[in-house]
Amino acid sequence: MRIVFMGTPDFAVPTLARLHADGHTLAAVYTRAPAKAGRGMALRPSPVHVRAEALGLPVLTPSTLKTPEAAETFSGHDADVAVVVAYGMLLPQTILDLPRFGCLNLHGSLLPRWRGAAPIQRAVMAGDAESGVGVMRMEAGLDTGPVALEERLPIREGMIAGELHDALMPLGADLMGRAIQALERDGLTFSPQAEEGVVYAHKITNAEARIDWSRPAAEVARHINGLSPFPGAYFEADLGKGSNKGTDKGPERVKVLRALAAEGSGVPGTLLDSDCTVACGTGAVRLLELRRAGKGGVASGEEFLRGARLTGGERLG
Repeated sequence: MRIVFMGTPDFAVPTLARLHADGHTLAAVYTRAPAKAGRGMALRPSPVHVRAEALGLPVLTPSTLKTPEAAETFSGHDADVAVVVAYGMLLPQTILDLPRFGCLNLHGSLLPRWRGAAPIQRAVMAGDAESGVGVMRMEAGLDTGPVALEERLPIREGMIAGELHDALMPLGADLMGRAIQALERDGLTFSPQAEEGVVYAHKITNAEARIDWSRPAAEVARHINGLSPFPGAYFEADLGKGSNKGTDKGPERVKVLRALAAEGSGVPGTLLDSDCTVACGTGAVRLLELRRAGKGGVASGEEFLRGARLTGGERLG
C-alpha cells in the first residue's frame, strides 16, 4: 500500500515503525513543526519527525492543511490511504477525500467514549474499568467516523496514565498493521459508532492540575493517576525552602505521580501519618510517588516526608 502517515508524539511512533517494517511505501510523513523545548528553548523535532528521518522517509511540517497549495502537495503523494495517529491538526474535507481508501485514524479509546484530545488521561481520571484502541475511518466530525477494529485493555487499580499510554502504543501499532493488511485484501469493514455513550475527552489544562483534597478519596487518587506523568497533579506546602525568590519560606509546589485510596479520615488536606496518607473529603489517599519542584528525582511517600520534614497533622494546600 502507498501510505501517507500523519502523527506527532511518542504514541504514534510504533505505528509508523510497524507500517515501515511491513514493507508499505510511505510516500510522506506529516508531523507538527519543531517546537521550542528544554532549558535553552531550542527547536526540537517531534518524536515522529525523528523516527521518520532515521528511516529515511520524507517529512513535511505544514502549518495548515486548509490551503489549495497544501491540498495540491497532498494529492501529489498519490496515496492509497492516509494513516493518522495523534497528529494534532484537523484535516479538512479536501484532504480527507484525496486518498483512494480515505483516512484511517488510530484512536486511544473505545469509541464513542472519550472522543477528543485526551482519551487516555480521561479514562483513568473517570475510573473506567477498561480502555483500548480503535481504527476508524475519519470524517469531518471529531472522532465520529465508523470503526473497523478495536482492542481492549483493562485499567488496573493504581494504573497511571503514562502506563496506560505505553501499553496502548504497541497494541495500536499491531491493530493498525492488521487494518492495513485487511484493507489490501478488501476485507476491512466498518460499523457506525453507537449513538449513546458519547463522552468528550477535553484537553488537559494546567488549571485542573491542583489537587482538591475536599473530593472523595477515590476521585482524588484517580485525578492524580490520570495526570501522571504530565502535567502532574500537585499540592503546595511550606517545606522550609519556598518558591519565592529572595525568601527562605513560602509554599513549594510538589507533584504527586501515583496514589491509592486508603483508610483514614480528618480535615481534608491533613497529613495523617508517616506513610504519607492525606485526608480527603471522604476517606484518604496514600501518596506513593512524589517530586518536589526543581528536583528531578521521584521519591516514595516515606522518602518525601523525611526530606520535607513534615509530620502528621500538618496541612497540605
